[in-house]
Amino acid sequence: MTATAVPQAAITPKTPSLPEAKPETLGLSRPRLQAMSDAFKREIDKGTVPGITVLVARRGQVGWFEALGRQSPTGSAPMAHDSIFRIFSMTKPIVSIGIITLIEDGHLLLSDAVAKFIPEFANQKVGIVSGDELELVPAKRQMTVQDLLRHTSGLTYEHQGDGPVHKLYQDSRVRSRKISNAEHAALVASFPLVCHPGEEFNYSRSTDILGRIIEIVSGKSLGNFLTERVLAPLQMAETGFSTAETNAGRLAEPFAADPWTGDKIALFNMLEQPAMESGGGGLVSTTMDYARFCLMLRNGGTLDGNRIIGRKTLELMASDHLGPGVVTNGTLLSPGHGFGLGFAVRREPGIAPFPGSVGQYFWSGIAGTFFWIDPKEDLFAVFMSQGPGQRDYTRTLVRDLVYAAVD
Repeated sequence: MTATAVPQAAITPKTPSLPEAKPETLGLSRPRLQAMSDAFKREIDKGTVPGITVLVARRGQVGWFEALGRQSPTGSAPMAHDSIFRIFSMTKPIVSIGIITLIEDGHLLLSDAVAKFIPEFANQKVGIVSGDELELVPAKRQMTVQDLLRHTSGLTYEHQGDGPVHKLYQDSRVRSRKISNAEHAALVASFPLVCHPGEEFNYSRSTDILGRIIEIVSGKSLGNFLTERVLAPLQMAETGFSTAETNAGRLAEPFAADPWTGDKIALFNMLEQPAMESGGGGLVSTTMDYARFCLMLRNGGTLDGNRIIGRKTLELMASDHLGPGVVTNGTLLSPGHGFGLGFAVRREPGIAPFPGSVGQYFWSGIAGTFFWIDPKEDLFAVFMSQGPGQRDYTRTLVRDLVYAAVD
């Protein structure tokens, strides 16, 4: 497969391709990009992942788009430019843009209390571990929409720890795709918080709650709202909470067992429409669809004459909202990084163990997908795979290799 801009025939007619150019005209080294492809071919040959796609764009044009390996480890079909992936937490930036459009319409404020829209959140308690006991104390203040966007809400994920509050999540139906967004929000509101709102960054189900607020404010399902306000204007025709049966031959799948640990891998069925439209991790998409979202971000909120959000609003979203006063828990934010309103944000040129630029913003998905926008270099990249256990390795590898190609 040619390791340059994707040929028109490889793209589904429903999703327009982006402008293309030769790498060297965009300040990208063709030999270094080929070295990137060679590196991923070695990983595929070693059995690290079944296959990958990687798209690199600079100055608004795609300079490299390659699909390598197999789409599924049990099939013979090669990975394709239009293969469909579970993007999991790469859903979050899309939903974050969605809630911001409602703020721009004047329907709510970043400083609004979540309980204004979902009353179950009005009197939440904070779970303080004291010895073997879980002591519940009143929250110092209510969580806000801004807390949800920057993960300082006091909510958590069941896989982000093994404390008593995490176990409440683990023992509940919170992961079920068969409950509604309203039922999910009420269930999350019934759990104690892991910290006082605003005091700590804890990666969490916050964006799922944002999805429910979108439904309440707009009067539409999350899927319909996102289609109307974000996906359709961007012509992201392959992105949704499920995909049609006719696309069964285009689904990217992981190994049945993790190649490094042997643990079984079970990801959701992309052909099944869930009751729970997870704002935190439920979308499926293609590489080109997500690249269109990235180009909108690179353009300051517009694509093909369609404005999704304002330039200054996007600037606010892509700024750090943690600062020095918020404790950062977990390992998702590498040293030198903070978090904005839906994206991680690079604060320092060094410290992190991979290259980048101050002001770069990005996020990833637990199954192995990743994207970033680098305004300083006028660069963005989209990486797709379905290798959950290898995600930390592959997203660092692709950063190293893409930045090595920047002239």
